[in-house]
Amino acid sequence: MTGVTVYCGTVNSIKALWETRIKKSKDELKKEREQRDRKAVGRLTGAWEDRITLAKLKEKVVTEEGRVILRIEKEEWKTLPPALVQLSQIQEWQLHRIGLQKIPRFISSFESLIVLDLSRNSVTEIPKEIGQLTRLRELLLSYNRVRCVPEELGCCENLEKLELAMNEDLDELPTQLSNLKKLYHLDLSMNQFTTIPDCVVNLPSLEWLDMGSNRLESLPEDIHRMEKLHTLWLPRNELEYLPDNISRMQSLDTLVLSKNKLRDIPPLMEGMSNLRFVNFRDNPLTYDVTLPDLKEDVDEEENDQEMFGRDFMHFYIQEARKRGSQTFTSVLNVTLDGVSETASSM
Repeated sequence: MTGVTVYCGTVNSIKALWETRIKKSKDELKKEREQRDRKAVGRLTGAWEDRITLAKLKEKVVTEEGRVILRIEKEEWKTLPPALVQLSQIQEWQLHRIGLQKIPRFISSFESLIVLDLSRNSVTEIPKEIGQLTRLRELLLSYNRVRCVPEELGCCENLEKLELAMNEDLDELPTQLSNLKKLYHLDLSMNQFTTIPDCVVNLPSLEWLDMGSNRLESLPEDIHRMEKLHTLWLPRNELEYLPDNISRMQSLDTLVLSKNKLRDIPPLMEGMSNLRFVNFRDNPLTYDVTLPDLKEDVDEEENDQEMFGRDFMHFYIQEARKRGSQTFTSVLNVTLDGVSETASSM
């Protein structure tokens, strides 16, 4: 009887084991089917979401003067969906105040892109893929949070206009930007630059530069190498002097230097015949000079231009030369008097 009992117990154990295994196998198969179903539903849902998103983006596409433009403003688009790649024929992005935090790396798929305008967003980084946009002419990223500029941007050989104003922490540029042979307009205002980067001085076609409201302490001695520059904005910096070579900038016709720490005006600037507009307002210049015969019937802005403009510059240089000569004469006389008294006492 004992043997029979053992035998029955063994059979029951084996049966229970197989039932457990079968149940486990069925459960696993059920889970796999459920996972496959969820993935299928997810793919289907994702596909429908992509279609809905794509349809929404297509509504934002317009054609103006033969150019295909994606225009979105004051909507919430912190990221741009991959589905956007299906609209790679777009030639211009105008995405303003949409809260965009990141430029997608698939930006390189938009080979026809001519203008990339992402002003007034929250972009912190420019991806290196930007360098593949060889047709890009304008990159506008003012009023964002860009901390650094990738060297690959120097590969955008057709770039003509670059705006990076008001990115706050930006304080340097890669040397490779000097490869932008067609760049004529550059806005770096309201950042943290302490000097004009070498790559900017080396830009051969640069005509317009704004570096106002930075922390510039000095200008490069070779600033005259910017041969085509006609407009230079440098207000609200910490400049204490101007290099003499600024007088060799033959194309310069507009120079704004208001609210700096300038103590003097280089005498050589007197010969800058092409300079039409200059502003020295709110600088602690050594000599207190006021233009004579100011017109009383002009508005305040025009009066300011006269008081601290080109005529003021010429008058100041002349007065500084005159007063400097008088000071030298006075010192010389005092010295000669001292010598005479010494000789007499001997």
